[in-house]
Amino acid sequence: MISIQQMNYIVVLSEELLFQRASERCFVTQPTLSMQIKKAEDTLGYVIFDRDSNPLQLTPSGQKLIPILREILAETDKIKLLSDQLKGHVKEEVRIGVIPTIAAYLLPDLFSTWIAEFGNIKLKIRELKTTDVLDALERKELDMAIIAGPHLDPRLRSVPLYLEEIRVYCPEVKSEEIKFEQIQHKHPWLLNKGNCLRTQMLHFCQLNHDIDAQDWDYEGGNLPLLIDMVNKNGGYTLIPAHFQLKPEEQLGIKSIAELQAAPAREVIALIPNRSMKMPHLEAMIRQIQHFYGHKKTNKNLLVLDWDVA
Repeated sequence: MISIQQMNYIVVLSEELLFQRASERCFVTQPTLSMQIKKAEDTLGYVIFDRDSNPLQLTPSGQKLIPILREILAETDKIKLLSDQLKGHVKEEVRIGVIPTIAAYLLPDLFSTWIAEFGNIKLKIRELKTTDVLDALERKELDMAIIAGPHLDPRLRSVPLYLEEIRVYCPEVKSEEIKFEQIQHKHPWLLNKGNCLRTQMLHFCQLNHDIDAQDWDYEGGNLPLLIDMVNKNGGYTLIPAHFQLKPEEQLGIKSIAELQAAPAREVIALIPNRSMKMPHLEAMIRQIQHFYGHKKTNKNLLVLDWDVA
């Protein structure tokens, strides 16, 4: 059987695919890292990395091995954490990943409540795009992710949190409603690729996926910036209903005329099926559901496709 240390070396190298960077992360020399991985391959009886490719690539056997090693390392970390907690050395750490368009309002709304309720844990919150959140869950770097759903993965428990209407922000239109054809003739301000709200906007507004390549190349997930761009340059963007606008911006919110159902997204939590932190995570989920559950709209809602484009 290969050692825990060798497992860690293999996983790190699978992420970096360069011996130099992997050895720096593992705080060992490149010859030491290479020797330990070769020993692990000899013990296992098959090659994990294709060293003839540049950069390195996992072999088919290596691709099957990595998820198993991640599981073993995650369970090993839990044993150490439990030991440290019983000795009173550390607080339990809960690691949460949230996509930017949800983090923009959810964290200000609920962070103080979480701190008051869970004083015995350490919250570690990361704002990540949808693709990066899912990758972090895969690498066992998060205990819970909050994203726009649906997302189906047999290894993850998907918990519905709330439905959220998505609205048009277009202050240059003075009426309370805006017609769909008006949107199609105005400049759309988009988040960068990897943000699910961007993809929902492309689908709902029937935009070409390369529309922003001509004159707008923005790398970020900052909703206030998009709103400011609309205010100063015209056009429109889509914003989630729970996002807090400034009082002077409230009149810029429009619903689209003649729609039987308003565009919406389903916000969900994703949790690994096996987690020692499940009681804390379930309590946080209940708080989110309660906080946003009473803000339901009377409108019919149509959940938009979020598949990343």
